[in-house]
Amino acid sequence: MRKNRQFAWRKRGTRTMPGAVDRVRAHVLEENGRDDVVRVGLNHGVFTDLYHTALTASWWRFFWGSLLLYIVVNLFFGELYFRMPGGIANTRPGMFSDCFFFSVQTLSTVGYGLMAPVGPVANTIVSVEVLVGMMFNALGTGLVFARFSRPRARILFSRRAVLGREEGVPILEVRIANCRRSLILAMDIEVTLALLARDEAGRLMRQFIPLKLVQSHAPILRFVFHAAHVIDENSPLHGRALTQLEEGDAEIIVTVAGTDEITAQGVFARTAYSFEHIAHHHRFAGMVSHREDGHVVVDYARFHDVEPLESIV
Repeated sequence: MRKNRQFAWRKRGTRTMPGAVDRVRAHVLEENGRDDVVRVGLNHGVFTDLYHTALTASWWRFFWGSLLLYIVVNLFFGELYFRMPGGIANTRPGMFSDCFFFSVQTLSTVGYGLMAPVGPVANTIVSVEVLVGMMFNALGTGLVFARFSRPRARILFSRRAVLGREEGVPILEVRIANCRRSLILAMDIEVTLALLARDEAGRLMRQFIPLKLVQSHAPILRFVFHAAHVIDENSPLHGRALTQLEEGDAEIIVTVAGTDEITAQGVFARTAYSFEHIAHHHRFAGMVSHREDGHVVVDYARFHDVEPLESIV
């Protein structure tokens, strides 16, 4: 029998037939940190959702943003002190640096006894800055703690999904691994087919069709797990032509949820596989072996490796 060509998905940048024109795919999830979906009509400013921005920013951006805010606040109060000649005792006339470093000492509630406010106006500004400094310290401490304590699942997904055969039946498979020594408890896995389609009114919309797994729940995840979907007559992928999936920008979305046994907090992970990330007529290379001393060896260096099937009926 000839090979089933319905799922021979092509790589990005290749053409399936003469005269075919490639087009940019709109991925459901961001790919390598790059979002190819343009959102309009929404305010995406940093201050629109400042807390979420502070939690999700990289550590370098968080550090430099905090440092910039710290300098700006001190420059602001230092300028106020500088515009009050005689308002701060023991400052050198015309030296903005003295006013700036007095602001630094006041904001951090550290006073060395040399410079001090003089008069009701200066004392009022100092009182306001002390309050701002207390809030700055509290918010900074809370954000750093929230960033450190936010649960992160070190779950590794295979770079490619594979489409092969098992006992003569087409099967779609994804490999998942736990990169921590601790266990992930009560792990649930969902695999979904995402398609672009038009409704009766001609409006473009996303369809999410769940794909039934051979095993969608595991009591623990210690090393490696294979999420497999059998493409039988009950599968949403059964009978779908390649052109249908291409026109619908089909993607396979995989989500994993569980509980970290150390922190007892919920952990989540997700990924998506588009056409170019699915290997047709392949299987995952073996990565688990036994040594002579009875130990089990899990070779994570082979985690992403796939190998072609030697024969497909």
